[in-house]
Amino acid sequence: MFYTQVKILQRFLRCKHTFGSTPLSGKASCSKLVLGIETSCDETGAAVLDETGAILGESLHSQKEVHLRTGGIIPTVAQQLHRENIERVVQEALERSSVTPSQLSAVATTVKPGLALSLSIGLEFSQRFVRKHNKPFIPIHHMEAHALTIRMLQPLSFPFLVLLISGGHSLLAVARGIDDFLLLGHTLDEAPGDTLDKVARRLSLIKHPQCSALSGGQAIELLAKDGDRMKFPFKTPMGHTFDCCFSFAGLRNQITMTIMKKEAEEGVEEGTLLACVNDIAAAAQHTVASHLAKRTHRAILFCKANGLLSSNSPTLVLSGGVASNQYIRKALTIITETTGLHLLCPPAKFCTDNGVMIAWNGVERLREGKGILPPNVNVNYEPKAPLGLDISAEVRAAAIRLPSVRMKIPN
Repeated sequence: MFYTQVKILQRFLRCKHTFGSTPLSGKASCSKLVLGIETSCDETGAAVLDETGAILGESLHSQKEVHLRTGGIIPTVAQQLHRENIERVVQEALERSSVTPSQLSAVATTVKPGLALSLSIGLEFSQRFVRKHNKPFIPIHHMEAHALTIRMLQPLSFPFLVLLISGGHSLLAVARGIDDFLLLGHTLDEAPGDTLDKVARRLSLIKHPQCSALSGGQAIELLAKDGDRMKFPFKTPMGHTFDCCFSFAGLRNQITMTIMKKEAEEGVEEGTLLACVNDIAAAAQHTVASHLAKRTHRAILFCKANGLLSSNSPTLVLSGGVASNQYIRKALTIITETTGLHLLCPPAKFCTDNGVMIAWNGVERLREGKGILPPNVNVNYEPKAPLGLDISAEVRAAAIRLPSVRMKIPN
């Protein structure tokens, strides 16, 4: 009770500061409030934000433990877990914000891209919700939300370069506005998070005493700290392709062949922890980081050559679940320091999927009046959806060769 009263008082003071002596006749009267809902993969998230970006209440249900036991995300399982938890998660976000549905200005929900069965649950729930409460609906592009999260945390003007890396996505784009992106490069096969997770599964890291409760990427990062990456000099992908696209499938095949070779040398079967597991983890992580850094370096040079970034304070934003990896952050720091850019990255809790970033994207769209639909409009989810205008062919045609940069990254 006391906690609720404090939150109401805080919001009253914020509104009073914003609107002077205007009487407070309800929370929605002093600030536009947006409910954000996220179900694109394996996190059920909801949050309520006001128009300043203040997080009034949030809730998140993670499916990580379930998917760790099954060895990966099974779409039908993810869908069922979303179905079982979404109503509770949304209700918790509303209760923690002391906001009722009638006080909301709009509901923003991820509708693309993502797992079809997961997206369907969030969209179906949201459309029932907005129709019941007669609220505007704002469909959200998941990667757009990741790209804009940093603007909730600190002032950042357009344009800026963004590298979005996660378990399902990998792309480089110039953000020119809240719905205006130039796509410089994207993954041609799988995403870095997916690669690291699959390597972790092939190494059976869930059997490692330090890694049993960690995701694959987290396990790789942890073990790599005590490994020697020089023991396994994996080849960085696409070394002779001068564009900003990514490819990780070939690297994963390199790593798998090495694991099979070491299993034969050590005389152990698949599923047994190798003695050199730390070294393989370190080499795999370094090669992923190097690939990301090199493609980003080319993107920066392309942007500079074409005047796509601010000359005053050019910025690279790093976001998405894999952006939580500190080694990868250090690799990109080397690139930004070399090229004179500022590197910005949200805190780890805002890099992974959550309802907050969806609500914030809704706030930005509501503020500019973009993509706001009446509650009775039918919306379809889109499992695959590119971000912005694809100019990757122009990047490839520029054929920018990179100067040598020493990637000496401390663990």
